[in-house]
Amino acid sequence: MLFEQYQLNQISLSNRIVMPPMTRSRSAAGNVATELMATYYAQRASAGLLISEGTQISRQGQGYAWTPGIYTPEQIAGWKQVTDAVHAAGGKIFAQLWHVGRISHTSLQPKGAQPVAPSAILAEGVKVFLAPEGAAAESGLGTMEQHSMPRALTIAEIKDIVHDYAQAAQNAIAAGFDGVELHGANGYLIEQFIDSQTNQRTDEYGGCLKNRLRFLKEVTTAVAEAIGADRVGVRQAPLTTLMGAMDDHPEETYIAAAGLLQEIGIAYIHIAEADWDNAPVMPVAFKEAYRTAFKGTLIYSGKYTKARAEEALRNGWADLIGFGRPFIANPDLPYRLVHDLPLNEPKREHFFGGAAEGYTDYPFATTQTLSSTY
Repeated sequence: MLFEQYQLNQISLSNRIVMPPMTRSRSAAGNVATELMATYYAQRASAGLLISEGTQISRQGQGYAWTPGIYTPEQIAGWKQVTDAVHAAGGKIFAQLWHVGRISHTSLQPKGAQPVAPSAILAEGVKVFLAPEGAAAESGLGTMEQHSMPRALTIAEIKDIVHDYAQAAQNAIAAGFDGVELHGANGYLIEQFIDSQTNQRTDEYGGCLKNRLRFLKEVTTAVAEAIGADRVGVRQAPLTTLMGAMDDHPEETYIAAAGLLQEIGIAYIHIAEADWDNAPVMPVAFKEAYRTAFKGTLIYSGKYTKARAEEALRNGWADLIGFGRPFIANPDLPYRLVHDLPLNEPKREHFFGGAAEGYTDYPFATTQTLSSTY
């Protein structure tokens, strides 16, 4: 089993550091992963696990410019060069499968259609990154625009999206990924179904908690049946309000979701804690309830320091810890953390779009180097 090594009592961070998914908007025409992306991920292969940036399961699932997909043969081939590079460097990598739901724009949708959602509710002030027509990722040119008004999905369309997730999971395995993580967090489609304030449906996919969890259950079950439950993780963000997401009773909702995922038997739950200034703190009792409800591997991410990570591991709240933004500027982050070395500062202006600058040009703390091509 992939995560068996983490069920140890030792506290060492050395193999318990995860690079969580981070959108970097570097894909080529056709939303295809590139050689430059292969370099980026391979440089960071010393993490215990890499999780790819959000990767849309269909064109309908895209919400931002230059994000990669995994629904065409060209996209599968593009990701294959990434996974080959990571494996050659000794790493493991999961693909994060993504459908943004309402958080999209008509300019990104097939034939300029409306984005889709459980319910036709606009998230006022929630913006998506759009590029000028014809601009490539290397340009770095783009603007943040209010997402378009969504329309509610029909039941038949929901079933089609469940199939898209299962097919995308099979495509990810064909591309060489070790498994997949379902993006059920940060206000995107799966969470839109789960959260009470974004799901106002009155059919079997809305209303009571069991119905609001139905889409999560169907997607996760379909993906587990397609590639094996031990290759599946799910990301959740129970207390975040990103992209207009909000649930009236998050602890009840997300512990019930954890119990459901335990029944399906997935490999892990990846919990994204709110990480902005003055964000709500996830109570210890909530973390302990997650541990009671779910017996698999638990990953936590969200502004963790080495000290906070060791505390979480020592208290048994987490098995693995994700360090997000620090990995952008520190490809050898596990080495730096273990040896208490200073960290490089990220170049924020190069977070989204662009070429190698601010992406693959950060220095290592050691003499370790990686070729820029694979």
